[in-house]
Amino acid sequence: MKILFASDLHGSFYYCKKLKEIFERENPDKLVLLGDILYHGPRNPLPEEYAPKEVFEMLNSIKDRILCVRGNCDSEVDQMVLEFPMMADYMMLNIDGINMFLTHGHLYNKENMPNIEKDDILIHGHTHVNIIDKFDKGIYINPGSISMPKENQENSYMVYENRKFIIKNIDGKELKVLEL
Repeated sequence: MKILFASDLHGSFYYCKKLKEIFERENPDKLVLLGDILYHGPRNPLPEEYAPKEVFEMLNSIKDRILCVRGNCDSEVDQMVLEFPMMADYMMLNIDGINMFLTHGHLYNKENMPNIEKDDILIHGHTHVNIIDKFDKGIYINPGSISMPKENQENSYMVYENRKFIIKNIDGKELKVLEL
């Protein structure tokens, strides 16, 4: 199974179009959105081509292939226009025998670990910084932000396939790799 992970779109129609191009190029079985889909948030500047209505329409066109968790900028009113569930604080996936705890990162993160096993993988967005980190409690992965990266990073997303996680920039260049 191939999964595409993206986080922190923040209502950018420009980067939603880029994500759709990535989706078509990568052709995953599922797209996992790690929250902060439509709203930019009060601390962030307006993202390029801020247009939440166009974003939800584009995402709804591929709704059957989307899995999603709620970010700190997502709300019930967003769920009213999105045609896929997005209000869960977390989701567990088991693929190829790997348990993945998926969340946005504002509730569960390395400092506030969820109740997971040592071999499980914590995957979240929220910080807008891509990282693959092995630490004493397991593995932590953040695909970064598709629309508003921080700390001078590139806009990024992640692909999982055949026990391999690859963080890529929006042009598909590999930035970080973890093979299990």
